[in-house]
Amino acid sequence: PGNGAEPFEPYRRDPVTLARPWAIPGTAGLEHRIGGLEKADVTGAISYDPANHDRMVRLRAQKIAGIAADIPELEVDDPDGSARLLVVGWGSTYGPIGAAVRRVRNRGLEVAHAHLHHLNPFPRNTGEVLRRYEKVLVPEMNLGQLALLLRGEFLVDVVSYTQVRGRPLTSTELEDAIVAMVSA
Repeated sequence: PGNGAEPFEPYRRDPVTLARPWAIPGTAGLEHRIGGLEKADVTGAISYDPANHDRMVRLRAQKIAGIAADIPELEVDDPDGSARLLVVGWGSTYGPIGAAVRRVRNRGLEVAHAHLHHLNPFPRNTGEVLRRYEKVLVPEMNLGQLALLLRGEFLVDVVSYTQVRGRPLTSTELEDAIVAMVSA
C-alpha cells in the first residue's frame, strides 16, 4: 500500500485470507477511519445497514475459520494408539496433565494426551481426534470453558474436571481422576 499506483482501499480484503492490508500509521495516502463501529465493506464508511452488518459478521467468522489451514494439526501422545481415554488440556495444565499421564502409564494403563495451542479456530483435525476415543477428559482451572467449547463445536461428550482454587491443578489429583475414568 501507498505506492501511489492505485488508491489505497483499507477495507478491501484479500480474496483468499480475507485479511485487510496493513497501513503504517502516519504514512501519507494511507489515512483511514478505524474504530468499533461497523464499517461498510470495501469503503470503510460507518454503516448501520443490517445487510452490511450481517455480511461483515460472516466475513469475520469466515476469516477466523480460514486460519485453521495455517495452524498445525492437533498432535496426540498415544504410544500404542490403543488408549480409550484422551485427556485434553490447554495452557498451564500441560505440566500436571503430562505428569499424571506418565504416572498412569507407569501403572500399566493406557491413556492418550493432547494439548491445544489454538482455540479459535481449533486445529482442523480436532473433531476427528476427539471422536477416536471412547472417553475424553478435560481438566481445567476454571469452570469448564474449554469443555463447553468442545461439546458445542464437535458434539462430543467430554467429561469436565474443574478446579477453581487460585492454585494450579496437581498431577496427583489428575492421576486419580484419570485412573477412575480408565477403570470405569
